[in-house]
Amino acid sequence: MKNTMNTMKIRLVGMSFLQFAVWGAYLISMGTYLFSAGMGDKIGYFYAMQGVVALFMPALMGIVADRWIPAQKLLSICHLFSALFKAGMGYVALTATGAVADEYPTLLLFYALSVAFFMPTLALSNSVSYTALESVKLDPVKSFPPIRVFGTVGFICSMIATDVLGFQSSANQFFMSASLGLLAAGYALTLPACPVSGHTEKKSLIDALGLKAFALFKQRKMALFFVFSVLLGVALQITNGFANPFLNSFASIPEYADTFGVRHANALISLSQLSETLCLLLIPFALKRFGIKWVMLIAMLCWVLRFALFGLGNPGDGVWMFIISMLVYGVAFDFFNISGSLFVNKETDTSIRSSAQGLFMMMTNGFGATIGTVLAQQVVNHYVDFTSAVPQVEGWSKAWMVFAGYMLVVAILFAVLFKEKNK
Repeated sequence: MKNTMNTMKIRLVGMSFLQFAVWGAYLISMGTYLFSAGMGDKIGYFYAMQGVVALFMPALMGIVADRWIPAQKLLSICHLFSALFKAGMGYVALTATGAVADEYPTLLLFYALSVAFFMPTLALSNSVSYTALESVKLDPVKSFPPIRVFGTVGFICSMIATDVLGFQSSANQFFMSASLGLLAAGYALTLPACPVSGHTEKKSLIDALGLKAFALFKQRKMALFFVFSVLLGVALQITNGFANPFLNSFASIPEYADTFGVRHANALISLSQLSETLCLLLIPFALKRFGIKWVMLIAMLCWVLRFALFGLGNPGDGVWMFIISMLVYGVAFDFFNISGSLFVNKETDTSIRSSAQGLFMMMTNGFGATIGTVLAQQVVNHYVDFTSAVPQVEGWSKAWMVFAGYMLVVAILFAVLFKEKNK
């Protein structure tokens, strides 16, 4: 039995590694590519598109996985289509006859189709992991975080590869992501089978559409949890979209131009994912010791630090602030995203597991990320002039402090309103 458990963990490690390697190939560096292609004022709209499709695609695919197509097979299908559209995006960028910025509508369309199929894979991979672990009598709360660590390892490896290969400001990053996506699609077919309900008896419309997960809003605790998931989800894509362009903006200042943070922004930012890897291992202890309220509150306060230190630091004598900002990201992201997923899993019945995970993804990477990146783009555009040759460091700093202030307000509201007895 022990060998079976270990074999299952290894198989899920492979899935997690590829799952996030696909994302890491472009997520952090895409902002720099868009800036170099003359679309700096539209960076937020690409990241917002990721949130728009997350409003409905994860929940929709969760319903399909619960009722008709086994989750591991649907995971493969989604990775396949996502990879094809991502390759299409790269092709359009590399074959543009004029300025790449002129292809903005087509690029955004291909990107939208790609992430429409990729975003559901985040929730589907969680469902596959939870089901597989329970099939061999393993507790997901204890066993999943160490497996998920390797997803972050995959993300880091892709980020570093993008940096080393010189793809940070190139459309080649999209081909790299597409190649990894095809590997993930093939690997998903080797994973353990996940059950589907397959019931044939008459059901209500709600049951037939698989919308029972929305009944969780009837519970005050869960309703508040999802509301604050939206408010916290606002922060998720801000640094993904703007951290790399922000660091590259120091290149126009002679004293910072040759610093490591400017020349290798992806490598510096990868410290965030390294921190995430370590913090994942704290989740079982933190959840059992403090409960979901304090874990979420800690995450929110770390987001405040994440943004504030970006606003105060620089790649020279202030680089230590950037480094600390990268390190607290692990707590900010994991203590919300992973702990939240485990909390939803604990609070829901197995019959709506994939639907509930899709709903959580809708709240965070859907409503939250969409609202967050669109508003963040407006804030950045207000303070930063992308057409100016004058360094925009002061404008960037003001934008980061606005983001920090927002998260501080959310943290205070959460501390006051969310009630939960620690079990």
